[in-house]
Amino acid sequence: MKKLKTRPFCRYAFLIFASAAALSAFAESPSSNESLKDLIARYATSIDRADTAMADELFSNEPEVTFIHPRGEERGRKQIEDDVYKSLMGGTFSARKLTPKDIAIHVYGDTAWSEFSWDFVATVRKDGSAFHSQGRETQIYRRENGQWRIVHVHYSGVPVTGNLKGF
Repeated sequence: MKKLKTRPFCRYAFLIFASAAALSAFAESPSSNESLKDLIARYATSIDRADTAMADELFSNEPEVTFIHPRGEERGRKQIEDDVYKSLMGGTFSARKLTPKDIAIHVYGDTAWSEFSWDFVATVRKDGSAFHSQGRETQIYRRENGQWRIVHVHYSGVPVTGNLKGF
Protein backbone atom coordinates (compact mmCIF):
# COMPACT_ATOMS: atom_id res chain seq x y z
CA MET A 1 0.00 0.00 0.00
CA LYS A 2 2.78 2.44 0.81
CA LYS A 3 4.37 1.88 -2.58
CA LEU A 4 1.13 2.76 -4.33
CA LYS A 5 0.86 5.99 -2.37
CA THR A 6 4.45 7.07 -3.06
CA ARG A 7 4.41 6.31 -6.78
CA PRO A 8 2.01 9.11 -7.71
CA PHE A 9 4.07 11.44 -5.53
CA CYS A 10 7.24 10.34 -7.33
CA ARG A 11 5.60 10.90 -10.68
CA TYR A 12 4.51 14.40 -9.69
CA ALA A 13 7.92 15.18 -8.24
CA PHE A 14 9.56 13.97 -11.45
CA LEU A 15 7.19 16.08 -13.57
CA ILE A 16 7.86 19.16 -11.47
CA PHE A 17 11.62 18.59 -11.65
CA ALA A 18 11.52 17.96 -15.41
CA SER A 19 9.40 21.06 -15.99
CA ALA A 20 11.74 23.20 -13.90
CA ALA A 21 14.75 21.85 -15.78
CA ALA A 22 13.10 22.56 -19.14
CA LEU A 23 12.17 26.09 -18.11
CA SER A 24 15.67 26.77 -16.82
CA ALA A 25 17.00 26.15 -20.32
CA PHE A 26 15.00 29.22 -21.36
CA ALA A 27 15.80 31.34 -18.33
CA GLU A 28 18.13 34.28 -18.53
CA SER A 29 21.59 33.04 -17.66
CA PRO A 30 23.83 35.50 -15.80
CA SER A 31 26.79 34.46 -17.97
CA SER A 32 24.76 34.93 -21.17
CA ASN A 33 23.52 38.31 -19.94
CA GLU A 34 27.06 39.46 -19.24
CA SER A 35 28.29 38.11 -22.60
CA LEU A 36 25.52 39.97 -24.39
CA LYS A 37 26.15 43.21 -22.46
CA ASP A 38 29.79 42.89 -23.50
CA LEU A 39 28.73 42.30 -27.13
CA ILE A 40 26.57 45.45 -27.02
CA ALA A 41 29.52 47.44 -25.62
CA ARG A 42 31.77 46.11 -28.39
CA TYR A 43 29.07 46.90 -30.95
CA ALA A 44 28.98 50.53 -29.70
CA THR A 45 32.78 50.69 -29.97
CA SER A 46 32.62 49.27 -33.50
CA ILE A 47 30.18 52.05 -34.45
CA ASP A 48 32.36 54.68 -32.71
CA ARG A 49 35.33 53.52 -34.79
CA ALA A 50 33.33 52.64 -37.94
CA ASP A 51 35.37 49.42 -37.66
CA THR A 52 34.38 46.65 -40.08
CA ALA A 53 36.93 44.24 -38.57
CA MET A 54 35.07 44.50 -35.27
CA ALA A 55 31.77 44.05 -37.12
CA ASP A 56 33.15 40.77 -38.50
CA GLU A 57 33.53 39.55 -34.90
CA LEU A 58 30.04 40.68 -33.84
CA PHE A 59 27.69 39.84 -36.72
CA SER A 60 26.81 36.39 -37.98
CA ASN A 61 28.00 35.67 -41.49
CA GLU A 62 24.72 33.97 -42.40
CA PRO A 63 22.95 35.51 -45.43
CA GLU A 64 19.77 36.31 -43.47
CA VAL A 65 21.54 38.87 -41.24
CA THR A 66 19.74 42.22 -41.48
CA PHE A 67 20.09 45.78 -40.22
CA ILE A 68 17.06 48.07 -40.40
CA HIS A 69 17.54 51.78 -39.78
CA PRO A 70 15.67 55.00 -40.66
CA ARG A 71 17.58 55.41 -43.94
CA GLY A 72 17.06 51.86 -45.21
CA GLU A 73 17.71 48.17 -44.76
CA GLU A 74 20.87 46.14 -45.28
CA ARG A 75 20.95 42.38 -45.93
CA GLY A 76 24.04 40.31 -45.24
CA ARG A 77 27.21 41.29 -43.44
CA LYS A 78 28.86 42.77 -46.54
CA GLN A 79 26.00 45.26 -47.05
CA ILE A 80 26.02 46.09 -43.33
CA GLU A 81 29.75 46.77 -43.41
CA ASP A 82 29.65 48.73 -46.68
CA ASP A 83 26.50 50.77 -46.06
CA VAL A 84 26.28 51.18 -42.28
CA TYR A 85 29.93 51.10 -41.19
CA LYS A 86 31.79 52.56 -44.18
CA SER A 87 29.27 54.87 -45.85
CA LEU A 88 26.82 55.97 -43.15
CA MET A 89 29.09 56.04 -40.08
CA GLY A 90 32.56 56.44 -41.59
CA GLY A 91 31.58 58.55 -44.61
CA THR A 92 29.11 60.88 -42.93
CA PHE A 93 30.85 61.47 -39.60
CA SER A 94 34.49 62.12 -38.72
CA ALA A 95 33.92 61.26 -35.05
CA ARG A 96 31.18 59.23 -33.39
CA LYS A 97 30.08 58.18 -29.90
CA LEU A 98 27.20 55.73 -29.43
CA THR A 99 26.08 55.25 -25.82
CA PRO A 100 23.61 52.41 -25.15
CA LYS A 101 21.55 52.71 -21.96
CA ASP A 102 18.68 51.01 -20.15
CA ILE A 103 19.63 47.63 -21.63
CA ALA A 104 17.19 44.73 -21.24
CA ILE A 105 18.31 41.26 -22.31
CA HIS A 106 16.15 38.18 -22.90
CA VAL A 107 17.76 34.75 -23.41
CA TYR A 108 15.99 31.66 -24.69
CA GLY A 109 18.46 28.84 -25.21
CA ASP A 110 20.69 29.69 -28.17
CA THR A 111 18.56 32.70 -29.14
CA ALA A 112 18.36 36.07 -27.41
CA TRP A 113 17.37 39.66 -27.95
CA SER A 114 18.11 42.99 -26.36
CA GLU A 115 16.29 46.28 -26.21
CA PHE A 116 17.95 49.54 -25.30
CA SER A 117 17.83 53.25 -25.85
CA TRP A 118 20.87 55.14 -27.06
CA ASP A 119 22.45 58.53 -27.35
CA PHE A 120 24.58 59.31 -30.41
CA VAL A 121 26.87 62.33 -30.76
CA ALA A 122 29.07 62.90 -33.78
CA THR A 123 30.93 65.41 -35.90
CA VAL A 124 29.70 65.83 -39.48
CA ARG A 125 32.59 65.12 -41.84
CA LYS A 126 31.78 67.67 -44.57
CA ASP A 127 31.51 70.78 -42.38
CA GLY A 128 32.64 69.86 -38.85
CA SER A 129 29.23 70.62 -37.32
CA ALA A 130 27.96 68.79 -34.25
CA PHE A 131 25.29 66.13 -34.63
CA HIS A 132 23.17 64.58 -31.89
CA SER A 133 20.40 62.00 -32.02
CA GLN A 134 18.63 59.67 -29.65
CA GLY A 135 16.75 56.50 -30.29
CA ARG A 136 16.04 52.95 -29.40
CA GLU A 137 17.28 49.67 -30.72
CA THR A 138 16.47 45.99 -30.74
CA GLN A 139 19.12 43.40 -31.52
CA ILE A 140 18.54 39.68 -32.06
CA TYR A 141 21.31 37.16 -31.40
CA ARG A 142 22.06 33.52 -32.09
CA ARG A 143 24.73 31.48 -30.34
CA GLU A 144 27.07 30.10 -33.03
CA ASN A 145 29.87 27.75 -32.00
CA GLY A 146 29.50 28.91 -28.40
CA GLN A 147 29.67 32.65 -29.25
CA TRP A 148 26.81 35.12 -29.43
CA ARG A 149 26.45 36.78 -32.85
CA ILE A 150 24.12 39.55 -34.00
CA VAL A 151 21.63 38.35 -36.62
CA HIS A 152 19.35 41.39 -36.72
CA VAL A 153 19.44 45.06 -35.70
CA HIS A 154 16.49 47.42 -35.86
CA TYR A 155 16.85 50.98 -34.69
CA SER A 156 14.67 54.03 -34.79
CA GLY A 157 14.46 57.49 -33.33
CA VAL A 158 12.64 58.39 -30.16
CA PRO A 159 8.88 57.89 -30.22
CA VAL A 160 6.86 60.58 -31.94
CA THR A 161 3.78 61.49 -29.95
CA GLY A 162 0.80 63.72 -30.52
CA ASN A 163 -2.43 63.54 -32.43
CA LEU A 164 -1.95 61.41 -35.59
CA LYS A 165 1.87 61.40 -35.20
CA GLY A 166 4.18 58.42 -35.54
CA PHE A 167 2.10 56.29 -37.90
